[in-house]
Amino acid sequence: MGQGQRPSGPLPPSVRPAYNLSGYPPAFKDGYIDGCETAKKTSYGHKDGQRFSTDHQYRAGWNDGFSLCHDKR
Repeated sequence: MGQGQRPSGPLPPSVRPAYNLSGYPPAFKDGYIDGCETAKKTSYGHKDGQRFSTDHQYRAGWNDGFSLCHDKR
């Protein structure tokens, strides 16, 4: 894997970008980070298709993160 490339799948917590999402469920936090980083087109951008289709909290977080971070670009 070359420099700047992201490994496939979810990132381990130790390398995920930090966001202040205290009070939100873990699945929402995961989705928010993945969605926001996708909108910002960083190497951390990811959409877990399985979770997105089956986990409403992850899906809500991903959609919120993508929408809010996309608007800030």
